[in-house]
Amino acid sequence: MKIPIADLKFDEHGLVPTIVQDAHTLQVLTLAYMNVESLERTLATHETWFWSRSRSSLWHKGETSGNKQRVVSVSFDCDRDALRILVVPEGPACHTGAKSCFHRELRWDFQEVSQSEGRRADLGEVLNRLYSVIGLRQCEKPEGSYTTYLFDQGLDKILKKVGEECAETIIAAKNEDRNALVKEASDLLYHLLVLFAERGVTLDELRNELLNRSTKADE
Repeated sequence: MKIPIADLKFDEHGLVPTIVQDAHTLQVLTLAYMNVESLERTLATHETWFWSRSRSSLWHKGETSGNKQRVVSVSFDCDRDALRILVVPEGPACHTGAKSCFHRELRWDFQEVSQSEGRRADLGEVLNRLYSVIGLRQCEKPEGSYTTYLFDQGLDKILKKVGEECAETIIAAKNEDRNALVKEASDLLYHLLVLFAERGVTLDELRNELLNRSTKADE
C-alpha cells in the first residue's frame, strides 16, 4: 500500500518517529525524527535526512562524518504515525562510533524476573539474552573478552571453534556422559550464536525456519 506524505500522521510538532534498520541484518541502528521536508529530501536523495529536535534544524546523516545511509525502502505502521527505513550504512550509525545507537543494555537479571513471575526463564529467553550480550561485545569490543577475541580473529576462527565444539559434543554423546554432553552442547550453542552475529543472522530468522519445519512435520 502506498500513500502520499500528507496522509501520514505527524505529531503536534510536525514530526514522526523513524526507526532506521540495517537492510541486510535488520539490526536497529537508530531512532530519529522526520518532518515533511526531511522525509521529502530522504525520498529525493535516497539518503537519510532527519529533523534535529535539539538544534531545531534539518540533519543530513553523514554530512560531516561521512557515515551516510543509503535508503533501500521506507514504510509506515498501521496507524500511519511512525516510519521504518531500511538502509545500507556506510559507517557507524551512532555518534560514539558504535554500529548502532542501541549498543548499551539495561541491566536486569532473567533469574530475578523469572522468580518474581513465579517461573524460570525458558530456553528462548536465555538464548535471546545471550545473543544480545554477544551483539554488545561485537559492537563495543571490550578488552579481555573471549567473545571480542573471536570477532577480532574473524570468520575462519569462529568456524574453527564451531567445528571443534561439534566434535566435542559428539564425543560427549558417545561416552554417554549426560553432564558433559550438556556442557559441550552449551559451548556449541554459544559459538553458533557468535557465528550468527558475525554473519548477520538473527534469531528471528532461525525461529521462522524452525517454525516452517515444524509445520511441514505436522503435514
